[in-house]
Amino acid sequence: MAVRSRGRNYEAELQRCRPEAAPVEFGDYHPLKPIMVTDTKSRRGARKGSTSSSSSSSSSAPADPLSSMLDGTDPLSMFAAASVSEAPAMTHSKKREKEEEVVGPDFEPWSSKRGEILARFTTTEKLSINLFMGSDKGKTCGSQRELLNLSQQDYANRIEELNQSLKEAWASDQKVKALKIVIQCSKLLSDTSVIQFYPSKFVLITDILDTFGRLVYDRIWTMCSDPRPLPDSFTVDDVNDTAKETCLNWFFKIASIRELLPRLYVEAAILKCNRFLNKTGIQETLPRLTAMIRGIGDPLVAAYTRAYLCRVGMEVAPHLKDSLNRNFFDLLGTFRQVSGESVQNQLVQQRVEVPEYLTLYSPAINWILQCIAYRAPEPLLTEMMERCKKLGNNALLLNSVMRAFRPEFVAARATDFIGMIKDCDEAGFPKHLLFGSLGRSLACADPPESERLTILNEAWKVVTKVRSPQVEYRCYDYICDHTFYYVSITFIHLSFISRSQKREVNTVLADIIKHMTPDRAFEDAYPQLQSVIRKILTYFQDFSVLFSMERFLPFLDMFQKDSVRVEVCRSIMEVFINALTLEDEKRSLALLIIGFIRMVSFGRDFEQQLSFCVEARATFCNLEPVLVQLIHTVNQLAMETCRVMRGSHSRKTAAFVRACAAYSFITIPSLSSIFSRLSLYLLSGQVALANQCLSQADAFLKAAVGILPDVPRSISVEGKLRSSESFLLDFINNFLATLLVVPDHPEHGVLYLVRGLLNMVQDYTWEDNSDAKVRVYVSALPLLAAMSQETYLYSIPKVDSNETLYGGDPKFLSEINKLCETLIGQILDNLKALGRDESTRRQGALAFSLFGVLLAHGDLRNNKLSQLAVNLWNLCHKHGYCETGISVRTLEYIKHQAQQHDMTHLTDTVQRLALQSRT
Repeated sequence: MAVRSRGRNYEAELQRCRPEAAPVEFGDYHPLKPIMVTDTKSRRGARKGSTSSSSSSSSSAPADPLSSMLDGTDPLSMFAAASVSEAPAMTHSKKREKEEEVVGPDFEPWSSKRGEILARFTTTEKLSINLFMGSDKGKTCGSQRELLNLSQQDYANRIEELNQSLKEAWASDQKVKALKIVIQCSKLLSDTSVIQFYPSKFVLITDILDTFGRLVYDRIWTMCSDPRPLPDSFTVDDVNDTAKETCLNWFFKIASIRELLPRLYVEAAILKCNRFLNKTGIQETLPRLTAMIRGIGDPLVAAYTRAYLCRVGMEVAPHLKDSLNRNFFDLLGTFRQVSGESVQNQLVQQRVEVPEYLTLYSPAINWILQCIAYRAPEPLLTEMMERCKKLGNNALLLNSVMRAFRPEFVAARATDFIGMIKDCDEAGFPKHLLFGSLGRSLACADPPESERLTILNEAWKVVTKVRSPQVEYRCYDYICDHTFYYVSITFIHLSFISRSQKREVNTVLADIIKHMTPDRAFEDAYPQLQSVIRKILTYFQDFSVLFSMERFLPFLDMFQKDSVRVEVCRSIMEVFINALTLEDEKRSLALLIIGFIRMVSFGRDFEQQLSFCVEARATFCNLEPVLVQLIHTVNQLAMETCRVMRGSHSRKTAAFVRACAAYSFITIPSLSSIFSRLSLYLLSGQVALANQCLSQADAFLKAAVGILPDVPRSISVEGKLRSSESFLLDFINNFLATLLVVPDHPEHGVLYLVRGLLNMVQDYTWEDNSDAKVRVYVSALPLLAAMSQETYLYSIPKVDSNETLYGGDPKFLSEINKLCETLIGQILDNLKALGRDESTRRQGALAFSLFGVLLAHGDLRNNKLSQLAVNLWNLCHKHGYCETGISVRTLEYIKHQAQQHDMTHLTDTVQRLALQSRT
């Protein structure tokens, strides 16, 4: 009997299953129709896209979206407005500092922040550099240089090359070329197309501006050093006319730059050269440049322009606080633009959330505030705190204030800051980051002793809610300086064992790790670290509590000297020597370790994450649940790698995925549970297949088929023996569904995995009176029917399934039909045997299953196949075991299908299907 699968149009079938669309009346609504808005007050932090208007203006002209304020409640803008109206002196000093004040060693230089910014603000997006160098002498047109699809490292390398080109041009007396390089590099700072990278771009390009500023200043200085060197404290009277003329010429050249941004940056770069022209040049130039920055439309670009102006201003005239203050208040005034259409559209286009966008301002705001707070008296902090309170404790501003002022000032007001942090709106800036900034100050200066425990308790309420393992916890670093003085105090103050103590100790360990990991400082502090372990073991007698602390195992990882590590492990085992002897303790410990593994993350450093899994496998090789979790973690890591890379660095990505597959392939055989091995072989094969690693997928799936004969007929579930049949059938059905998209191996023949699976099912020793084998055969028929379609129901991107490999080849379809005939023959033989054994209930159930498969997948225009379907229907109703409700619904379905234009042949079939009552 020839068996043919009917052709399927999956899309048409899907459309038929969808409900009909009903018209919806929108009334007068139209998306382009103007929205009438009343002047109302809304809550602070209105949702993005909300609209408000102000009735204070009598002008009929439309409001500028970048200058209009949402409901007038933007806290940063209010801060700026309040500053202008109140206009009190920022310093409260009765005596002015002397004019020639210089920045001392207590001022953190920009160079110390440079590396942190480059490491923090990274991207995997492609970058570009577009330079137009203008026309050279004797040429009619300039040279265009465009570099596209640069990685972050490539971009940094190209900028460094431009820096070298600037130096070379200057050394060869090509001053015009040098100026062109600086101008074009400054223009790059107007590009925010990869906005997450902008702070790092600012760092790289301002390096070039700094180089240019030094070259110009040193050249003019040299012109004044003949016949004797110019003193450091020179005045305008010490500068000769030639040097003044040269300096003035540079300013004239810069003033002729047509675009605002490069003109600002380049003039700021040579700000110090004003000293050669007149006594008040810098004092007059700073306010002018500050006012010019107001013409920059993008608030992020403007913020960093102000930061650069404050940077050069602090280098040459740190006593001119007025310009610093004016830049800060202007910066706050631009924050209203964050809610504007231009910025919001940019964020949507680049898929950047507002909280992430706001963090991009942090380096600029932190720097400007650091300049303002430098050597400022303590009352200034009090005034700033009062301003923050009036603004509803704006988180971004509060964070910068805590980072800018002297740690002693902040520590003395730690409790007040905690109260302000608690009242902050967390929508744009997480509270745990605010506690981290407070912790920076407390690491350097002690809070009042009576407030220490209160500070810890309040911090925990926030820190314990943070779930992301990527969060950089800096909260309360003050408790773990290098002498660990506060560690001892913490334990002494705790008079009882409790869960809250566990959280506190976990916080202590986290802070110690933060302190001791950079530059491998832990190598010089092993005795102190061991004392911490001994102190912890004194208070924690419960093994599960100790190892449930998230930071305990990372803390142990700092003991990297073998002799010290052995000694520490021995001290732990002396306390918990019997902990691993009981099976329930093993399970408990495994659950704790699994919880820890799930929380470990190295961000996008996927290789480091895999290395961690390799080390964990070696460490916990005797805890099978942990190994299972590690395999799941590695599979997730493989999928995440491909998702993030999205085709970039494809060779490297493929190699990494293969390494993940190798990890799983090596680890799975060590598992004692055969069902764990089966499911993980299948899962790992699916992951490999999804990442186009076909040979690895093939190996996993073959391994799964190979261990099927070893599946026991019964398994222990919660201490009771149960049949494994249902578990095995679930696995096989999942396996069959996967095989639809698995391409045949070129060396193993057509459908070799399907045949291999069915052969294993044929040879397996099933339970007596079991229909499991026949049910597998029934389940295999829909797979074979799906494989015979011109277009498969589902596929994997970039993986050619058999539909592509064979392209509907008649020989391939013939093989499918032969296999279907064999399976149906086996099923029918089994039905006959059940009839002889008078197992009529089982016979009816199997007959109905096969009938459903033929109805859904068979081509019932074939008379023999149609007759077989009718016979199966009659057989399953013969003894009255088929539920009447199911039969009725089935008939209704067939009648409905017969009304479709391509299914009219079912009309004859349904007329031959009769309902029989039970006897």
